[in-house]
Amino acid sequence: DMASYTLPEGFDDFDMFAFGSALLCGGLIGFFLNAISILSFLRVKEMRTPSNFFVFNLAIADLSLNVNGLIAAYASFIRHWPFGSNGCQNHAFHGMVSILASISFLSAISWDRYHQYCTNQKLYWATSGTICFIIWTVSFFWAALPLPSIGWGEYDFEPMKVCCTLDYTKGDRAYITYNLAITFFFLIFPLMTMHSSYSTIYAYFRKVRKHKFNTSIPIRALLFCWGPYVIMCMYACVENVKVISPKLRMMLPVLAKTSPIFNAILYSYGGEPYRDGIWQFLTGQKPKQLAEKMK
Repeated sequence: DMASYTLPEGFDDFDMFAFGSALLCGGLIGFFLNAISILSFLRVKEMRTPSNFFVFNLAIADLSLNVNGLIAAYASFIRHWPFGSNGCQNHAFHGMVSILASISFLSAISWDRYHQYCTNQKLYWATSGTICFIIWTVSFFWAALPLPSIGWGEYDFEPMKVCCTLDYTKGDRAYITYNLAITFFFLIFPLMTMHSSYSTIYAYFRKVRKHKFNTSIPIRALLFCWGPYVIMCMYACVENVKVISPKLRMMLPVLAKTSPIFNAILYSYGGEPYRDGIWQFLTGQKPKQLAEKMK
């Protein structure tokens, strides 16, 4: 019975429904786009290249984040978190693994694109597989640190009490050091990699006077989704973040959870070799056959 649960402070029934709907829409769109991306890679033999393997892993990380958002949407609609405190820790851990892996794969893709366009160095399966293995291992390791057994940082409920994440309201030394560490390793370092890769690619495109894609969009998309949330987490290192309204504090993670949609559009559906494979998976036609038919 919904009436037996008290609503979280600062939220009414409409807010719970509105946030739940936003999480549901974002989660379903991202899930659908990334699931097609994953299935295409598994079913279309020509797609299985070391470079596409990065995009495939990005889609897995993002699909995982979509599932995390859909669980939060379900809890929003029933107006409370039904999975207990252990469920909260697992939900936060699962979300953190997905986020850290997703941003790391964006960085790996930019590094690979730099080699594709600027050095013509071939990417081998051994390199691609090793990098993916390292990214997943490191993401699991860093996401495990705030769990109660280790306790560097702490996972707790978001203001709406329907999803769990790193508790930024504490603002203690453990939170500050953990937050600064993951911001450096999983945001600043990937951004630096992306910036140097894409600016070199841009210079190359200008030289050959052929722009294959917009090199500024990947970084902009990442900053649009994650920038506001990270700024709030940084603010929490120096001030009590509870002065910010609970609704605004809830909007930022909901915005961040739209990143799988942007990533799917940019990397799976926007990248030529991958897009061709998706087309073949959906229609059974190779893009070349289609081009010949249209002649």
